[in-house]
Amino acid sequence: MNSTLARLTRVALAGIGFGLLSACANMANTPPGTPLHQVEAQFGRANFSCPGENGGQRLIWSQQPYGQYAWGTNVNSAGITDHIEPLLTDKHFNVLATGVWTPERVQCEFGPPAEITQVGLPSSRQTVWGYRYKQSGAWNSLMYVYFGTSGEAVTRFHPGPDPLYERESFWFN
Repeated sequence: MNSTLARLTRVALAGIGFGLLSACANMANTPPGTPLHQVEAQFGRANFSCPGENGGQRLIWSQQPYGQYAWGTNVNSAGITDHIEPLLTDKHFNVLATGVWTPERVQCEFGPPAEITQVGLPSSRQTVWGYRYKQSGAWNSLMYVYFGTSGEAVTRFHPGPDPLYERESFWFN
């Protein structure tokens, strides 16, 4: 009986995952210039926002902390969306290699992280944000974003395996 329940749970989770993937493709295909009210009617309200330029706003639809996808767009003061793009991708994370990225700027670009941890010795502690995502579109990973000992700006970032998907986790017992 337990193996049947476990099998059914895996099938249900796989179905949810495929549904989320199809939502990802559809949301990214929304044409630039679509009124925000139309986007919200189809995909729901964004769950994170930041003030944007010229009275606009940055909106993010995020599945963090347990999902692996997020989409973002800029909306002007008239409520018109820019290009809606997937945010948690290897290509998009590379923007962190350019310029100075404060915690506020990272959150406005990618949304809230899945987890926030501290690493290092007490004299050199660093804050690390982890974003759950599909590395190369295939691997269950976390993108680790380090803010250095001062916590004021990104000092480095790299992907790593997501412990949530380790075989020893409760999902696979």
